[in-house]
Amino acid sequence: MVFLSRAVSSNQPQNDQTDHDDATETTIYGSRWASRDIPRYDMPDEEMPANVAYRMIKDEIALDGTPALNLASFVTTFMEDEAEQLMKENLSKNFIDFEEYPQTAEISNRCVNIIARLFHAPMDNPEAEALGCSTVGSSEAIILATLAMKRRWQTARKEKGLPYDKPNMIMGANCQVAWHKAMRYLEVESREVPCTEELLYMDPKKAVEWADENTIGICAILGSTYTGHYEDVKTLDSLLEAKCKEKGWDIGIHVDAASGGFIAPFVYPELVWDFQLERVHSINVSGHKYGLTYPGIGWALWRGKKYLPEDLIFNINYLGSDQASFTFNFSKGASNIIAQYYVLIRLGKVGFTHIMKNLVLTADYLADKLESTGKFKILSERGGKGVPLVAFSLKEKKLYDEFDISAKLRERGWIVPAYTMAHAMEHLKLLRVVVREDFSRNRSEILIRDINSAIAALDAWDEKEAENHR
Repeated sequence: MVFLSRAVSSNQPQNDQTDHDDATETTIYGSRWASRDIPRYDMPDEEMPANVAYRMIKDEIALDGTPALNLASFVTTFMEDEAEQLMKENLSKNFIDFEEYPQTAEISNRCVNIIARLFHAPMDNPEAEALGCSTVGSSEAIILATLAMKRRWQTARKEKGLPYDKPNMIMGANCQVAWHKAMRYLEVESREVPCTEELLYMDPKKAVEWADENTIGICAILGSTYTGHYEDVKTLDSLLEAKCKEKGWDIGIHVDAASGGFIAPFVYPELVWDFQLERVHSINVSGHKYGLTYPGIGWALWRGKKYLPEDLIFNINYLGSDQASFTFNFSKGASNIIAQYYVLIRLGKVGFTHIMKNLVLTADYLADKLESTGKFKILSERGGKGVPLVAFSLKEKKLYDEFDISAKLRERGWIVPAYTMAHAMEHLKLLRVVVREDFSRNRSEILIRDINSAIAALDAWDEKEAENHR
């Protein structure tokens, strides 16, 4: 898969073009444009009709997978017509222009307040109010939070005359790639607690054992990308508090709640993982995952001003008013922020609870059905104790593996990822179905049928056929 585009050399062969006069009554496919290759690497010299450009692009992206059948992704694939209309009406707004679009800035502020309260941010002290900002997703939020932790640690070390050139941060090996980027880009040593057969996510005891005077923070994940598990933030907080008191350190916890932040408060409210815990200094959450908003929108929150160093905040006035900015992006669309606000006030706590409980029921139903085949071991949690997804692997070694099942399902249009587990558990292969808002019980029935059909077809393989597919 290519995420970083390259410029193609000019000596690459080009398709032959065939021109003819356009008929006045024909369709696009009878015009001269249909006999031409779509412009690829050079801007064309001449313009084309709008309906032709639209049709050529539409026909090409029809080759993409169907978003509703993409069970690999956590990203929202359904919003109501009214939300889409609001987004369409505000596509031209640049969010950063606060002076020109003050009400959009106010809407962002409201979102931060709603989410901060949802995460139990301290609200009783005006001098220690929570802070937050919108981002293009959790990756940006994670980098911002890491930067704040690093700078805060560096400042404290400088004031004491101690070395500040070897920062480290602790996380589970099951962390998402955004954490690897943050560590590399910000030059922080990554200390990753390996997964084990018994625990496919971070052990809080080991995480605290690995901490030292150069540790800027510990990341806890509320919803592992691999298996959907919620890491034990409460135990981590207790152990870390004890160690910090013993050593005289001030190490904070960042909770990566990209997936679980909009789920746990509604289906697992007794779970203590957020700003209720003193050592939780910052949290990120993805609005475009279970915040039920189209990409890209994320949120970064800090429990108080002292956890976001002032020297990281830029104050500008060249857009017409004084503005404080803490973000990697300057210009960005306002439509996703507006859409997030729509979802928050449209659904409310009751609406979110109904939706998330339905997702849990669907995920549990799917897990039970897969387990009942006798072919699979379920690796994810049930009953709302984790993200509503089903991570599963084959119980027994076969002539085929999880990657073959994924490929077979792709023939039916399903995108069900097969992958290997994180460091120290790479020998474990697994499949994952992410249950999103538009993945109904009926659709899960169809998926179960197709998985059973795929297994039946693969069971019929002999050794030669299995080898041919390698």
